[in-house]
Amino acid sequence: MLLNQFLLLAAILFSVGVYGVIVRKNGVLVLMSVELILNAVNINLIAFSTYWGLGGQVFALFVIAVAAAEVGVGLAIVLLIYRNRRSVDIDQLDELKG
Repeated sequence: MLLNQFLLLAAILFSVGVYGVIVRKNGVLVLMSVELILNAVNINLIAFSTYWGLGGQVFALFVIAVAAAEVGVGLAIVLLIYRNRRSVDIDQLDELKG
């Protein structure tokens, strides 16, 4: 497979993820969109490391670790918001403003 095919797939995943972060109002769906963005980055890192060296695979492992931590913290925040508000609608969260 060519490098262009991997880059096109990653660009589509990244675009869908950015669209989901901008448009979605549900906290869980926003977290899923962020995961799509991180997976697009991983595809780029692995594709470039396949063609030019091993360094991208190491960075992809770090991105996976950061994504796992983000999911844990993000879901904990969403669950606390749901307990307090009975909704995970992001537009209704004006309490987080300083």
